[in-house]
Amino acid sequence: MAVKIRLKRLGAKKSPFYRIVVADSRSPRDGRSIETIGTYNAVKDPAEVKIDEELALKWLGNGAQPSDTVRSLLSKEGIMKKFHESKLNK
Repeated sequence: MAVKIRLKRLGAKKSPFYRIVVADSRSPRDGRSIETIGTYNAVKDPAEVKIDEELALKWLGNGAQPSDTVRSLLSKEGIMKKFHESKLNK
């Protein structure tokens, strides 16, 4: 099963709110997800990002592939750097 870390859109029309979820790559964008690892609110002026670092590192270690947007969010939070450092230390 190919697993992706991606955004799931919630919120009203023209006021999006996203959950960062781990989902099967074949499931629809707003469909069933395996686990929620964080939230992303792009409407606030500095965008509000909350990610559970331990869960994100666990899923990246298990082979989950982040989407482009989620990869940039993880990079800004410093999680991708920690993931690459842990891979190099093994």
